[in-house]
Amino acid sequence: LNMSSSVMNISEHLSCPLGFGHYNAVDICILETVVIVLLTFLIIAGNLTVIFVFHCAPLLHHYTTSYFIQTMAYADLFVGVSCLVPTLSLLHYSTGVHESLTCQVFGYIISVLKSVSMACLACISVDRYLAITKPLSYNQLVTPCRLRICIILIWIYSCLIFLPSFFGWGKPGYHGDIFEWCATSWQSNAYFTGFIVCLLYAPAAFVICFTYFHIFKICRQHTKEINDRRARFPSHEVDAAGETGHSPDRRYAMVLFRITSVFYVLWLPYIIYFLLESSRVLENPALSFLTTWLAISNSFCNCVIYSLSNSV
Repeated sequence: LNMSSSVMNISEHLSCPLGFGHYNAVDICILETVVIVLLTFLIIAGNLTVIFVFHCAPLLHHYTTSYFIQTMAYADLFVGVSCLVPTLSLLHYSTGVHESLTCQVFGYIISVLKSVSMACLACISVDRYLAITKPLSYNQLVTPCRLRICIILIWIYSCLIFLPSFFGWGKPGYHGDIFEWCATSWQSNAYFTGFIVCLLYAPAAFVICFTYFHIFKICRQHTKEINDRRARFPSHEVDAAGETGHSPDRRYAMVLFRITSVFYVLWLPYIIYFLLESSRVLENPALSFLTTWLAISNSFCNCVIYSLSNSV
């Protein structure tokens, strides 16, 4: 009874998308709260673990990709910290600020952080592409100074691309409308949505698809050459040399491909709904909530993939 009355009380100020607009659907609202609270905890704990591993293993800093992986881990960690806003609100703790300001700031921060995460995935794919296609000149092309500049530009670009949301352009991309004001007064805009898709989602998708297509094409060619060499010269020395030369790159490319695949599987439903809602083709609070938090869950899935793949 206490839990039911608590959910009924917070429903006066908070939206319950999974309840399909019926605030008496107490069980569904409780489920929604549990999902958000659990996901927030997993994101924070998982990314803290990744960051801790990097700080405790200095040898990992010798890999240029670690710059982007750490940046992505920090961005995902801040996603989890930002998710404390709806979490504390659903648990009936006061946020201490106006509802409209909370919605705008929270939506902006989440969008920026996920943009950084997406851009880092694109940069990781480019880094692996250069390492495999230009191994001799790689160290001259990819230097620590250039990597730091690239990371700074990623943060600046991500902050700028969503800044128009404060000037009446519409929602920056967050649709998990916990607060009533987000759902009723803050509408998405088709032009702003197209602006974000063209300048962020589409370029990142193209870069990742292009680089990984060529990476796996090269890896397949290397594997074929190794197999042909084994058939001609069945020597253990040749086998060992072949495996040492290409197996690590191929395994690492597979790990990064899985990370990227999971990222787009989780984000594709959100992007599709983002486009449909801004075009006024489809408006569904429950679908909005599910697609948004499915995309946010990628911040935890990256940690799981790193652990299972031993990529860090």
